[in-house]
Amino acid sequence: MIFTFTKSPTGGAIPAIPSKSAAHRLLICAAFADAPCTIICPVTSEDIDATARVLNALGANITRTGDGFSVIPVGTVQRGAILDCGESGSTLRFMLPVAAAIGAQARFVRHGRLAQRPLSPLYEEMARHGAILPDDAAIDPLTVGGRMTAGEYTIAANVSSQFVSGLLLAMPLTGGKCAVNLTDRIESEDYIRITASAMARFGAAPAVSADGRRYEGGILPYRSPENCTVEGDWSNAALWLAAGAIGKEPVTVTGLDPDSPQGDRRIADVLRAFGAAVTVEGDRVTAAPAPLSGITLDMSQIPDLTPVISAVAAAAKGETVIAGIARLRIKESDRAAAIEEMLTSLGADARAEEDRIVIRGGHPLHGGTVSSVRDHRMVMCASLLANLADGDVSVTEAEAIRKSYPGFAEDFRKLGGILTESEA
Repeated sequence: MIFTFTKSPTGGAIPAIPSKSAAHRLLICAAFADAPCTIICPVTSEDIDATARVLNALGANITRTGDGFSVIPVGTVQRGAILDCGESGSTLRFMLPVAAAIGAQARFVRHGRLAQRPLSPLYEEMARHGAILPDDAAIDPLTVGGRMTAGEYTIAANVSSQFVSGLLLAMPLTGGKCAVNLTDRIESEDYIRITASAMARFGAAPAVSADGRRYEGGILPYRSPENCTVEGDWSNAALWLAAGAIGKEPVTVTGLDPDSPQGDRRIADVLRAFGAAVTVEGDRVTAAPAPLSGITLDMSQIPDLTPVISAVAAAAKGETVIAGIARLRIKESDRAAAIEEMLTSLGADARAEEDRIVIRGGHPLHGGTVSSVRDHRMVMCASLLANLADGDVSVTEAEAIRKSYPGFAEDFRKLGGILTESEA
């Protein structure tokens, strides 16, 4: 599918969609709780549905309702199940240790680039605790046998926070006391906090050391709160706030928690650093246009915002240095290379290096056709760059947006934008 952006959003207000990050975690906790639970999540996505699908294959009964999910927990574990993760890295990396902890003897099926994305050092630490895994993690389907035991886990935290979250989510299922010790630099640490917060809502909060390097748990089981609500998503809200910052009229996103554990709430501070006018009133966040200037920032804790921030950098006068982006090369695409390619193809001055992207912005772009490289966040980047172009911007393989934001096109139009959809 091709999206063609003819007119950028003119401003207005839009409600935040539910947080994909929170939804994954809450569904997993609910699926292994002691009683049924209703999860309020009015909008879903391919990634969220992948987690629900995998949990159902293991023996849960998760059904879609008018405003979310009804979850009947796993009773008898379905051993030997086929677990189709789609292209969801969260689903795979969370459910691999969970499946091993319950002795599911399962097979994981992966699509897109998912089989190429790293599983080490999670893989080795699981094997050290009794999981039986093939030597080659890229083999599809990926089988997991044996049963992962309780005990002391040690894992480098500078590859993916999802590895840490997967082990934390598995702790209450091992049947014994567990500790997860983190080495190296902790990146995307706020995602670990999202995991701990979800577990706390189900009565199984891990104890964390003062330095954030040791998590203890495994004694408290998951207990159903009967119902819980998925909070608004700062990651996708960042798209609309950026549109307000680089556009002609303010954009407001409602339903956001300024005290959320989501690291991507920092989009407000980043836009302010560029010079945008950002205000927060209760759960309403508004970004208004203002003269923007280039900045230097470290994205190691909020890597998923890099495509959106790159588009803002293209609008800002002067040089922007976006550092701490090495891990972008192992996302749904090589995002660093994809950002450079998308921006330069529309006339921007952008250069991707090993651990940073340098963008010299403030100049008009031209229209054209760009590739999403099947990455949902690159579709968002293209929609923002259309604000700066003197002609239409088309993005190929735009269906990738369904991974996190199936209602994107509708919301784009609600804010006054003109977007046409066509088959490739």
